[in-house]
Amino acid sequence: MKFYAHSTEQQNKSDWQGLSEHLTSVGDLAEEFAAHFGAQKMARTAGLLHDLGKYTQEFQKRLEGGPRVDHSAWGARVVLERYEQLGQLLAYTIAGHHAGLADGRVADDQKRTSLADRLAAGLPELLNDWEKEIALPSSKELNLPEGFKPRPDRGMFQLSLLVRMIFSCLVDADFIDTDEFYRQIEGKAPRRGIIHPAIEQLRECLDQYLAKFRANSDVNRLRAEILGHVRGRATHDPGLFSLTVPTGGGKTLASLAFALDHAIEHDLQRVIYVIPFTSIVEQNAQVFREAFGDLGEAAVLEHHSAFFDDPDKAPESKEKRKLAMENWDAPIVVTTAVQFFESLFADRPSHCRKLHNIAGSVVILDEAQTLPIKLLRPCVTLLDELALNYKTSIVLCTATQPALREDQGFSNGLKNVHELAPNPPVLYEKLRRVNVRHIGSLSDDDLANQLRQRDQVLCIVNNRRHARALYETIADHPGARHLTTLMYAKHRRTVLEQVRIELKEEKPCRLVSTSLIEAGVDIDFPTVLRAEAGLDSIAQAAGRCNREGRRSREASETLVFATNNSDWAPPTELAQFAQVFRSIERRHADDLLALDAVHDYFRELYWQKGDAELDAKGLLELLRQSSPESLPLESLARNFQFIETSMRPIIVPFVPGTDRLIPAVAEALDKLEYAPGLARLLQPYLVQVPQNAFKALQKFGAIHPVAEERYGEQFMRLVNPDLYDEKFGLHWDDPAFIKAERLVV
Repeated sequence: MKFYAHSTEQQNKSDWQGLSEHLTSVGDLAEEFAAHFGAQKMARTAGLLHDLGKYTQEFQKRLEGGPRVDHSAWGARVVLERYEQLGQLLAYTIAGHHAGLADGRVADDQKRTSLADRLAAGLPELLNDWEKEIALPSSKELNLPEGFKPRPDRGMFQLSLLVRMIFSCLVDADFIDTDEFYRQIEGKAPRRGIIHPAIEQLRECLDQYLAKFRANSDVNRLRAEILGHVRGRATHDPGLFSLTVPTGGGKTLASLAFALDHAIEHDLQRVIYVIPFTSIVEQNAQVFREAFGDLGEAAVLEHHSAFFDDPDKAPESKEKRKLAMENWDAPIVVTTAVQFFESLFADRPSHCRKLHNIAGSVVILDEAQTLPIKLLRPCVTLLDELALNYKTSIVLCTATQPALREDQGFSNGLKNVHELAPNPPVLYEKLRRVNVRHIGSLSDDDLANQLRQRDQVLCIVNNRRHARALYETIADHPGARHLTTLMYAKHRRTVLEQVRIELKEEKPCRLVSTSLIEAGVDIDFPTVLRAEAGLDSIAQAAGRCNREGRRSREASETLVFATNNSDWAPPTELAQFAQVFRSIERRHADDLLALDAVHDYFRELYWQKGDAELDAKGLLELLRQSSPESLPLESLARNFQFIETSMRPIIVPFVPGTDRLIPAVAEALDKLEYAPGLARLLQPYLVQVPQNAFKALQKFGAIHPVAEERYGEQFMRLVNPDLYDEKFGLHWDDPAFIKAERLVV
């Protein structure tokens, strides 16, 4: 009897994919993908067994239109019988390669059947033909990855990550082989035929780009010195690094140059640049593309999907091909911290597919201090494990290094972190451009007067309501402007372009913003006002003051203030950051941004929080209490969330303040049903709103789904232009609001 893995429309089965062919191809690919962390045999075995349940009469009838059949559980059973403890780890990956990784045993809030229950369930009879077609390694041949370094204090954490890495190799191999089979049937070229530029080529392009910069000023000479020193450290063995360079020191290109040199030196496969905010992913990706010249488009992959993704939907067979999820096989990947860390704790095939391509890479963690406090210990443990067992070099890149090392008092913190910058305290003094001081508590009127008294000033507050109220107070003054995340990104960029022109021409410019402007926005004010926050946020605000170093330090101030209006009180966690800042301010008032002040701030913050709050969901303890048979893989994914508030994206297709459609957006929306790749063009026109606002807008018909039959509610567009204001962006106080003039017939 001939067994098949995938069917086509040909009733005579002449072009159907043979089952042994599919299993062998997936095994080969999975083995290739696992090479960078030494788990080739484990990954190959998972590939060979993942569809073993298709060796049943019932599944073969399924290909001819019969009922659905569980074809994943048989491979999990067989691998467990043959390989015991390592087989237990592989069983998770095989059983979950369609629906996702399950918990080992029954737990609270599970959506998936536990692995134990899957293995115990009744299954169709497995036919013995598979043993003639598939050659498995012996039990003696299957071991932990070559060079794997066990850590008794985090054994189950290590095994859970190993499971996800093997799972990644398996599902990516399965996606690719399935896709290539159907592409061949449809007469299309193989997708794997895409050739990316080599790392060596990219370094050559970067060298040519950097050669254009001239060391013709004190700052440029210092940048050149930093660049040379950082690149000189690239021969160091892979591991953990820090790059502590103040704003203006050129750390973005210096870190990229180090990463390329280091990757070439140690045969690493790619550079992954992890950025805290979606809003600046495109900006950094564009910097890299320019640096790589003609190779830029082919070299750089952005991955920061902001569209709604239904976690309950699992892809199968032909539907796998419809997924636009990248597997990060480009040489340069620019992504968000949310995407990076949540993927590494994920349980779904589409989210885990990329993980094996993190192994054997250089990961640059930009603005490392922005990692969420509630998940800090799991994040630190993960970074350490990637460096320990996955040949991944981690670079913590920031002007305000968090105190994450064990010798800084962080529980089970990082060890042997190598600083790349030359003498960070000296660099700080040489690049210090601004004075920071606390000016006490201000009333709303006092704060408004601070803005009225200055022709050019930036004021950053802690919430959108405060920003709007403050702007409305000064709106009648020349150059008054407002920036909020309720504006789509392209709208914000337009506002910032106008601001830069006014600053350059020395015209009045009074900008009120939330903290979004601290996220890598290249802008330069003589004075910045900052509502009390953590010291790292204040340092980011100070980076928008005298950014270009054209003024004296004495004439450039960042003024920190408290507000005495309880309506603008920061949320609880931010209030604690501000309280720790006040404590540090009393000890370091002379220089609030000095490295000692930053170090003391993070040490005190982490001490006040305590170990429990630095792992607020108890994920490390959950793993400590588990065993190989009870790994909580689904529970980990469900509880590891950077942003707990459910936000939904809305596409705004209108020119701000008008009912005119933006032509490129309108065209993309029209064609989206047949060209899902156009979703990328819509990213700059998204506004994220809370779930309750989304429901209100939906209830009153202010938003409609795009191509609902295909995408459901994944793409929602605003259809009422009156709800998008030129000065304030999207609002939903009255989602039924329609301007009176639109009602005139």
